Amino acid sequence: MTGPGAHEWHIAEVLGRFRNASNATLLARTDAGHLVVYKPEQGQRPLYDFDCRTLPVREVLTFEVSEAAGLGSVPETRPAEGPFGPGSAQTFVDVDEGFDPAPFINRADDLLWPVATLDLVINNADRKAGHVLADRSGSLWCIDHGVALHPLPKLRTVMWGFAGRPLPDEMVVRVRKVRDALDRGLHARAVELLSSVEADALVERVEAILAEPVHPDPPTDRPPLPWPIW
Repeated sequence: MTGPGAHEWHIAEVLGRFRNASNATLLARTDAGHLVVYKPEQGQRPLYDFDCRTLPVREVLTFEVSEAAGLGSVPETRPAEGPFGPGSAQTFVDVDEGFDPAPFINRADDLLWPVATLDLVINNADRKAGHVLADRSGSLWCIDHGVALHPLPKLRTVMWGFAGRPLPDEMVVRVRKVRDALDRGLHARAVELLSSVEADALVERVEAILAEPVHPDPPTDRPPLPWPIW
């Protein structure tokens, strides 16, 4: 999937709102004519553990981490400037409405390893089933990564079916690519978008995964699942 390709996208018009979203999530068109999902900073609800103003840039950084790993599982996501101020814009996925991720999640299907691995790297605190999509060509995508990249352990996911399973060799290679990218500038990018604390925590998670490439068990000291799970 390709998008406008500019480092920052400019929103020309807002076409509508996704009403089932908890934060302001808008269907929009860039000045280059591309359909995107625009999430302005000012439309994000306050959270007790995340600065809500940073949720859009966490989406951006997650895309850049996915690209560094070569996973290709996150639609192109860029910083954006639009009618409601700065935020993020993600290439709109024309989804297959008949796709049901639940059977894949319930059996911890190998097709979901890229999503599960990305979640470990970004410390995803909100992997709902509905955040896994298929487009009309059958490609799988994962979306909604604003609540991620916290420096403290926050993993909340519906994918605990992978718990205790070694990461496939290909996924270990992908995590090594992230480590290499961190050395080549991704760490600096994480500092730019978030902070040195969160950037250093990203490095530590990557090193921990490579030292023990096994999907962890669910935590017992905090809720392991997002709510709602869909």
